Amino acid sequence: MRRKLNGLRMLITGASSGIGRAMAILAAEQGARLLLTARREDRLEELLGVVHAKGGDAAYLVGDIADPDHRQKLFQRAQHDLKGLDVLVNNAGIGAIGNFQEATPERLRQLMEVNFFAPVELTRLFLPMLEKGNTPAICNISSILGHRAVPGKSEYCASKFALHGFSDALRAELVGKGIDVILVSPSTTSSEFGASVIDKKGKLPAEGKFVLTPHDVALAALRAIRSGKHEIIPSKPGYMMVLLDRLCPSWADWAVAKFG
Repeated sequence: MRRKLNGLRMLITGASSGIGRAMAILAAEQGARLLLTARREDRLEELLGVVHAKGGDAAYLVGDIADPDHRQKLFQRAQHDLKGLDVLVNNAGIGAIGNFQEATPERLRQLMEVNFFAPVELTRLFLPMLEKGNTPAICNISSILGHRAVPGKSEYCASKFALHGFSDALRAELVGKGIDVILVSPSTTSSEFGASVIDKKGKLPAEGKFVLTPHDVALAALRAIRSGKHEIIPSKPGYMMVLLDRLCPSWADWAVAKFG
């Protein structure tokens, strides 16, 4: 389903930095009305100033997306301030680096709470509101690691694979209700991933010439929302990795075991 962002009511989680922040600025420039959320109020205040300076319409609510009470407050805020919702962007996420054998059960549970259970439950909460929305859509910001897993990030990969599977199933379920489900799977992005890593027992992803910027990913994600494209991988190296995994999985296994 094609849609224009102008006038659409949009909720973006994890909006204080990286892809979420870039999406908020670009969506505001295109006329979307925004409700933003993240845990860092100073960052949200700064972002609100940027959006308002561009003539955008936005408000924010500080909180942890994994907290059911905060999710309920977001619902009430959207209902009261925006009188509904048209686009839900599940962007908030955390990471962890280190081999599974060296990890604690708590690390896995925390990753799954933020990266999978929170967006799933936020989606469940907002579905009735989205059904009444204008050209409604759900946009889940996942990762290329939700297509092809790599060593040292087993739990993170598992959370993104879960989000991928949920998105595919939900898309089929919602066809008759006219709600698009869009999956965005970027590769390494020059965001503040290191700051959101809850456990570091290995090297952070190296940044090179193929690293995307948050602006790159945000542009691609909003383009997908406008066009109603079901899934995008906004990088050629990421797409090639997925293609290799599908065409010759044994080679892909060898490559990730050797090069990570």
